Amino acid sequence: MSSTTSLLVRKLECFQPLSQEEKAMLEQCTRPLREVGARQDIIREGDTPDKVFLILAGFACRYKIIEGGRRQIMAYLVPGDFCDFQAFILNEMDHNIGTLSACQVVEIPRSVILAMTDRPAIARSLWWASLVDSATLREWLVNMGQRPAEQRIAHLLCELLVRLEAVGLVTDNTYMLPITQTDLGDTMGLTVVHANRMLASLRDEALIEVDVRKITIRDVRRLKAFSGFNANYLHLDNPARMTRRSDAWIPRGDLSKARTDNADPG
Repeated sequence: MSSTTSLLVRKLECFQPLSQEEKAMLEQCTRPLREVGARQDIIREGDTPDKVFLILAGFACRYKIIEGGRRQIMAYLVPGDFCDFQAFILNEMDHNIGTLSACQVVEIPRSVILAMTDRPAIARSLWWASLVDSATLREWLVNMGQRPAEQRIAHLLCELLVRLEAVGLVTDNTYMLPITQTDLGDTMGLTVVHANRMLASLRDEALIEVDVRKITIRDVRRLKAFSGFNANYLHLDNPARMTRRSDAWIPRGDLSKARTDNADPG
């Protein structure tokens, strides 16, 4: 089994154990890979979807552009995530999906998705993953609506720690995070300067450490308590979960330096 496929298997086995035959079916579904550069749209609002995209390396996001060109990021997509599993049912996309870093993606046609859902274990895993996406969106709404800015960011960092740990992309509470402070501001509804101050505050409180391309959670228990983070909405406590380390290439992205404009990094 390839390392890229094992990411998908680890993700789905968080919800439902899979047989070797089912894993082999997923292997066939995750070829060929397509390389997509950073800051590119995979699918745009208004497009008619006829396939589902699967992220196997890198970071992507769901977002909308509102009046004046402002961007709201609504979800992060990490390795093992489907880009709206049910999107091909829609007549028209109501949001954009774009890459934040260079990504490896797989385009899975409608017919293949339907064949996958004929296998009960895979179907349950896919449905469960879809329900978790909805639960995550609800948690983001609570986070945005009720928590102060510093706690919002801390909650997001805790969520990404748990999600990336589930697919083996965390080592010693450290993970790659290829987003800029502009991205973070567009996610949290903050200016770049405010986002930078909140990160600096978390660093000063010895809760996190920020390097050029990675985040280290220095005190997981304290950060979770500070942000009110409860991982129950991610439903990743299945004992079948595998957490072996896996490497994914991530391009440059620097959260450690303040950015006071909206330019994307080079």
